[in-house]
Amino acid sequence: MIETGSLIRSLSGRRAARNFHNFVINEIGNAIVAGHFPIGSVLASDAVMMEQYGVSRTVLREALKTLEAKGLVEARPKVGTRVSPKSRWNFFDPQVLAWHFHAPPDPELYESLFRVRAALEAPTIALASRYRTAEHVRLLKYWCHQMETSGDSLEQFGLACLEVHAVIAEAGRDPLLRSILGVVELTLALALTRDRAMPGAAYRARSVEMFIALTAAVEAAQAETASELYADIRLLDQRQTQ
Repeated sequence: MIETGSLIRSLSGRRAARNFHNFVINEIGNAIVAGHFPIGSVLASDAVMMEQYGVSRTVLREALKTLEAKGLVEARPKVGTRVSPKSRWNFFDPQVLAWHFHAPPDPELYESLFRVRAALEAPTIALASRYRTAEHVRLLKYWCHQMETSGDSLEQFGLACLEVHAVIAEAGRDPLLRSILGVVELTLALALTRDRAMPGAAYRARSVEMFIALTAAVEAAQAETASELYADIRLLDQRQTQ
């Protein structure tokens, strides 16, 4: 599984060091999500894929096991490895979400992502406003400043923004709600790379203003105000992707 933030870091165009296991996972995973390997289709034989990706049988088998754990494929005796229905995909897996960033636009998926954000962010910000500590507030202010001074760097801005969400999730003391970060990262990456509602620079400037106001509300334990601001931030991101 990739680390949270890997998708945002990729916006700079920098490539991670080559790892054959991850390379095969990404190649097949991206192809499945993009529709190059249709639902229900059977992948090529081991021999063909070993030749295609230039890896050993061990590396290929481990990669397929990882994809199966993510719900994308299913291995069956005498049949081969078949692409699973989307209903079995683990959409909370950051790597599966990241593959959707590179796939053709899917408005229905984007709507679903923001519905999930709406459902999980409400209790998260309420809990954060109640349980935040001085250290949480310090970190929120620090990352807001990093957003403010990021200039034209989408990577720096996006990572700082993601850290604000992470601090809020951490302040809420609910480990399950923290699983929303993968969803936030994909929607944030989409918003940063699409100038739909407003130009990118204007979008980033407005986001900074709203996050600074959100930090002040969390610091003052103003849960209702913080919830309204968090909802406005989500809607701003959503408008950028539509």
